[in-house]
Amino acid sequence: MYMTAAEVQIGPEAEAERVLTWRVDELERAGYEPIHALRLAERPDVDLHLATDLLRQGCPALVALDILL
Repeated sequence: MYMTAAEVQIGPEAEAERVLTWRVDELERAGYEPIHALRLAERPDVDLHLATDLLRQGCPALVALDILL
């Protein structure tokens, strides 16, 4: 069985980049500014669900950043 080019290129670095991109996208979709979403996404200790829930519950993004970081 042959692997596609995409399957061959998926290594740990590529997977980490995909996860980071996904986290940034989710945080931006929740309402964070792109620069803040990147800061949060780069931190694996920041719980994505908590970060998005804070905004959904009405917490201002900058306050949420202070809480999470």
